[in-house]
Amino acid sequence: MSETFSMKPIAAMHSPFPAKFGIPRQSGLVDGLHSTIVFAPDYRSADALRGLEGFSHLWLIWVFSQAVRETWSPTVRPPRLGGNVRMGVFATRSPFRPNPIGLSAVKLEGIDLHTPQGPVLHVSGADLLDGTPILDIKPYVPYADAHPEAAGGFTDGGEDYRLTVDFPPELLAMLSPQDRLALPGVLAQDPRPSYQHSPDRVYGMAFGPWEVKFTVRDKCLTVLSLSPRTAKA
Repeated sequence: MSETFSMKPIAAMHSPFPAKFGIPRQSGLVDGLHSTIVFAPDYRSADALRGLEGFSHLWLIWVFSQAVRETWSPTVRPPRLGGNVRMGVFATRSPFRPNPIGLSAVKLEGIDLHTPQGPVLHVSGADLLDGTPILDIKPYVPYADAHPEAAGGFTDGGEDYRLTVDFPPELLAMLSPQDRLALPGVLAQDPRPSYQHSPDRVYGMAFGPWEVKFTVRDKCLTVLSLSPRTAKA
């Protein structure tokens, strides 16, 4: 088993997340979060997408491009466990893996075959950094891919955790209609590292063209400010 394989990205994700902080920890958690997939020049073929319009969801296979390392560890600290407990890397979805490959299920919202950049896929629910290289796209097949009875290990019960978001109306009105749905949903997932719980700490998060400042106290996240993001943010 000494083979190595070279893979070429077929596309790139365009999402509202220029930085890792704030990205939902799993795909499908924020339905209103919209992104686009733009294909690399060699793969801008409408024929390659023939039949895709019949599927409601897709699997994205992608690269943790900001987590590439020369070495790997057999254990990691999952955020779900507060970052204080080590689990086997293959029992987690940590980005720090022997091969930095990610897997996400997203909803296909539409296909635009005629753009200056060739065919473009519009998806929702993605958990990818802006610019993430995508290695492959496969259709989600419900009869084979859905297992409602499956056990979730140490993640069981986490799907119900959400913060209440206090978003002042005058700040919410500054957002586009689409982002008025997406950003509160992202914030409700609690962007903070699991080991940080200071109610007085002010957090900053980049979302699209905006810098968002907020605090969290007693499971209520309060948005303090919304300002245009500088080039360095």
